[in-house]
Amino acid sequence: MDRLVAAIDIGGTSIKSALVAEDLHVVHTLRTPTRRVAGSVDVGQIVELIDELAGKAGDATVVGVGVAAPGIIDERLGIARAAVNLGWRDLPLRDRLADAAGIPVALGHDVRTGGLAEFTVGAATGVRNAMFMPIGTGIAAAVLVDGHRLDADGYAGEIGHIVVDPGGQVCGCGTRGCLETVASAAFIARNYSERSGRTVDRAADVAAAVVAGEPDAVAVWTRAVDGLATALTTAITLLAPEVVAIGGGLSESGDTLMVPLREALEGRLAFQRVPALVRAKLGDNAGCIGAGILAWRAS
Repeated sequence: MDRLVAAIDIGGTSIKSALVAEDLHVVHTLRTPTRRVAGSVDVGQIVELIDELAGKAGDATVVGVGVAAPGIIDERLGIARAAVNLGWRDLPLRDRLADAAGIPVALGHDVRTGGLAEFTVGAATGVRNAMFMPIGTGIAAAVLVDGHRLDADGYAGEIGHIVVDPGGQVCGCGTRGCLETVASAAFIARNYSERSGRTVDRAADVAAAVVAGEPDAVAVWTRAVDGLATALTTAITLLAPEVVAIGGGLSESGDTLMVPLREALEGRLAFQRVPALVRAKLGDNAGCIGAGILAWRAS
């Protein structure tokens, strides 16, 4: 391996980064707490990480950089339009990093980048129509239609903000009853705590209570599955994926989520193509592998 790329997956609390070979093998990984300056994620830290990864490359040359970030990301122009959790607005991140690093940089949305990895070497390899939906603190989707990823200048894939309960809770986006308010990991934990009077911090605790048959947990979980099935029915009707890969922290509950979700979908679909509903394959590495693919394409 005489050539490598640097892949960086930026989160609000930590940054995952890696050296990725041309066959998409991850050669070296780093995980670093996210540094902020005046409330915004420090772009200088990303430059430092690129330099640190280059130093770990040994005799190989780092020939490009791929960066994945949350928010409204204009991949074509390389601009972070609105990355609220990172404190960025209309930040020309791609060009700023390319000027500092002196090598080509590609910028992608974190979920679409993870989806690119799942579509290329993960759970949806070999199909032309697929969806990757990680369920964690928030919910979003990456979509592949006829072999093309949907982007729409950074606005595509916000499935977490499909309204599934018009009279429900107010979402962080300001709309009432978004999918995130019933099915995101954060809201599942919150909804269970409010219903049961027993405070939990993680959706995994609710999933464990579901397995144990605890009625409040079952009620919250059933509501979450119903919301997911409602939103996915809309997406499947519009986009006709052959595969829907579920990722994120909630997918770690395995059959506790996947079995009732499959059943709920089967009860809703009529003429639509019924997709294979599977767990995502690449886990925590999806963002870095996808960023690596972007970097190789740009280098």
